[in-house]
Amino acid sequence: MKLQVICVLLLGAAVAPLHAAESMTDLASQVRATEIAFAKTLADRDVKKFESMIAPDVIWLADKPLRGPAEVLTRWRKFFDGPTAPFSWAPETVEVQDGGTLALSTGPVMDPAGKRVATYTSIWRREASGEWKIIFDRGSPDCTCATEKKPD
Repeated sequence: MKLQVICVLLLGAAVAPLHAAESMTDLASQVRATEIAFAKTLADRDVKKFESMIAPDVIWLADKPLRGPAEVLTRWRKFFDGPTAPFSWAPETVEVQDGGTLALSTGPVMDPAGKRVATYTSIWRREASGEWKIIFDRGSPDCTCATEKKPD
């Protein structure tokens, strides 16, 4: 029994630095790469890969919240129809919270001509496997808010 306890402690001590070695920069790079891969699923017309990157408890903030991958796909499947994607997106900003298990990515949504039409914000959760899954998502239409004249 003592030998088993010692082995478990030694294994834990050996594995702990591996997690500590992941800096916030490393984690942010992982999230950025995951977001890029997520966007690529639409470009590649790969709805199965898209679904695999969504957490089972996802909440997609649309006109009404969509809960779970099935509800998201009910709304999003149409975007995978046709030979080309109707829009694309890419992360501009990625931030990971100090615990290293939650992250935010946000950036532009572009139409096929490359015009910015919206901004997306996604919240990612790092699963026990180390894989990042999307748990919240929200898109907001683009506006010219900063250039519009405000009423006096």
